Amino acid sequence: MTAAIELDAVSKAFADRTVIKELSLQVEPGERLVLFGPSGCGKTTMLRLIAGLEIPDVGAIRIDGTVVAEAGKNLVPPERRNLGMVFQDLALWPHMTVSGNLMFGLQSHGVPRREAELRIQEVLRQVGLQSRDGAKPHQLSGGEQQRVALGRALVLRPSILLMDEPLSSLDEERKQVIMRDLLGLQKQLSFTLIYVTHDRSEMEAIASRICYVHNARIEKL
Repeated sequence: MTAAIELDAVSKAFADRTVIKELSLQVEPGERLVLFGPSGCGKTTMLRLIAGLEIPDVGAIRIDGTVVAEAGKNLVPPERRNLGMVFQDLALWPHMTVSGNLMFGLQSHGVPRREAELRIQEVLRQVGLQSRDGAKPHQLSGGEQQRVALGRALVLRPSILLMDEPLSSLDEERKQVIMRDLLGLQKQLSFTLIYVTHDRSEMEAIASRICYVHNARIEKL
């Protein structure tokens, strides 16, 4: 079986600081991989490399067997990698409604409007926001904002979902609810999940496999 994601001896440095060093990793289709480790250890950089938001200095990255980046070059742009990403700060458009935030990505990918509207309604049901489609981000609770960010990623029907410290601003009760729903959606939709956290309870709840990241390397699997 072809790996969903493969990093082959990838390194990345910023100025004189090496953030990722000769890292090799395979992620299988449908896996729930948690990158666990202290802040600043390179977890977010790994996600950004996979997403195409950073370019490896050395090594190669493959998605579904296709080389998408290699030393100094992005060969496949982020929007063509069939992945969704939920950022730590959520990055919601504050002037847009819930539906507008989801529509923006669909329009940028050229999805016809009628199909986009049907996808939005489907995803809003999946993330439990069908009654909040006309609200703007400032009118939502923290948990609801998190669900908008998740819905915006899933509405593109990605085969891979990347999540970077997505629940760090939520209380424990809201975390538990969203983690439960995330696991249900992953089982239903069968996407490959890479989830970054330094929270042990999140790691234990989410992971089918754990990678411990420290000092620019994966030290323990």
